[in-house]
Amino acid sequence: MTTVPSVDESAEDVERGMDADAYEQLLDMYDVSFKNLAEGEVVRGVVLRVSNAEVVVDVGYKSEGVIPLDEFKDETGKPNVKPGDVVDVLLEKAEDKDGYVILSKEKAEKMKVWDDVERAYHDRRIVSGRVIERVKGGLAVDIGVRAFLPGSQVDTRPVRNLDSFRGQELRMRVIKVNKKRGNIVLSRKVVLEEENAERKRETLDTLEEGKVLMGAVKNITDYGAFIDLGGIDGLLHITDISWGRINHPSEVLKVGDEIKVQVLKFDRENERVSLGYKQLKADPWSTVSIKYPVGGRVKGKVVSLTDYGAFVELEEGVEGLVHISEMSWSKKIKHPSKLLIVGQTVECVILGIDQEAHRISLGLKQAEANPWMQLAEKYPIGSKLQGRVRNLTEFGAFVEVEEGIDGLIHISDLSWTQRVKHPSDLLKKGDVVEAVVLNIDADNQRLSLGLKQLATDIWDDFFSAHKVGDVVEGKISRVTSFGVFVELRDGIEGLVHISELDDKRVEKPEMQFRVGDVFPMKILKINAEEKRIGLSIRAAKQEEYRQDLASYRESAGDDRLTIGDAVRAAQTRDDDAEE
Repeated sequence: MTTVPSVDESAEDVERGMDADAYEQLLDMYDVSFKNLAEGEVVRGVVLRVSNAEVVVDVGYKSEGVIPLDEFKDETGKPNVKPGDVVDVLLEKAEDKDGYVILSKEKAEKMKVWDDVERAYHDRRIVSGRVIERVKGGLAVDIGVRAFLPGSQVDTRPVRNLDSFRGQELRMRVIKVNKKRGNIVLSRKVVLEEENAERKRETLDTLEEGKVLMGAVKNITDYGAFIDLGGIDGLLHITDISWGRINHPSEVLKVGDEIKVQVLKFDRENERVSLGYKQLKADPWSTVSIKYPVGGRVKGKVVSLTDYGAFVELEEGVEGLVHISEMSWSKKIKHPSKLLIVGQTVECVILGIDQEAHRISLGLKQAEANPWMQLAEKYPIGSKLQGRVRNLTEFGAFVEVEEGIDGLIHISDLSWTQRVKHPSDLLKKGDVVEAVVLNIDADNQRLSLGLKQLATDIWDDFFSAHKVGDVVEGKISRVTSFGVFVELRDGIEGLVHISELDDKRVEKPEMQFRVGDVFPMKILKINAEEKRIGLSIRAAKQEEYRQDLASYRESAGDDRLTIGDAVRAAQTRDDDAEE
């Protein structure tokens, strides 16, 4: 507002205190008084006085005008007017009952705004306004007067949260105006589409493969992100966001981010653009074989766990896999989560690198001493150790020697003497037992133990005391279709084959021989390694006959006597003894 002298000031005061422009303005104002003012016109007036409730304005009419002070208050509620200010006002009524002219500053401003709005509508000019509130179907916008912005015209895409626009300054176009009804309809969508079309033309003219440019993240999906390059969107696929493995683009990007991207492919005809983000950084895999030699130790962060192992990040974009079999020397890991957690820092050993396939094999257990390699030093073969029976199977018992290290006592190494059908015949789970170390295979992580080896080998004792040709006494323990098994002493068994049972052919051994029968028999074969003894009842009888013949010949003094004579003589002796 321009301050001019009051109409009450004298011409002398005016000439003394005003410059030429202000004086000319005052003359113009007084010229108005000679015009015939009509109600409903917008005229210019000078503020004469400001009270607590009213502002008195001189518009050059025969009476002064009165305007409520509220029409001069700013956004903070404070009056923004003083005497001498020149204002545009609407002449509502020539004179009221008190003789004042009824004026309105607000209505004058609104009439001017309506004129501007109508011109903007016809000229297709852009107007600016501030969003006041959300209303049914859209937004109320202040463009000098209250106007309506439909929800469908807020953006080029549907907007879910219209409340987020409250208080924002928007650029729009008037698409409908009705002054009589006080109806103004705006569209921001039209402005955005025109601007995007222009930006799109400019972008397409300069777009080419390999070009690096800035873009805004417009939308994020599971498979990538759409980047606004300026009126045209490009797709940044998830595989081109990072050299490393990411589960979702939102781990790296968020809507609204301004990022630098590279054009990988451009289909001008279909207006399709493929973008790259990671391509602006050096490929970390190009130097992994140098930075991470096989056998070297590295530290990394566990970033993911699967059923088959754990992925460890060595640096941004470079991950290696620790297979579940490479996590512990001794523990049987059912799932990596039993040993590791995401975010944990671990030390690993590089086992292998496939640079082309972007794969690194890591070992967790290799960073620690192999307890199996130390086992032979702690428990040399033949030494004794103690352990707890951890599990029983049909073929033996597993004994925990150290945490995570089990040894197997095979069923054949449980007893020298007992015929063990199942390890549970001698052992039960949880028993603490002493055993002898029979063999250690560190490469295959196998430890063989023996229980019977704690006692003297009765087979060795037997073999040292007997040889082939000796006649021994045995008790039948089992009768089979192919012969009989004979117990020579506790834990020592031999076999008399069916052909060695008698001089005569034996068809059914079970008909002639019974368990518990005791016979002299001759040792025909000895296999110390396999602990097998071949016996013959028939040969023992023949040996007995030969001994009888020798004794008979010696007592008769006749070397011509045959074995038949000796047998008959023996039978005669037996008959006489029975009588």
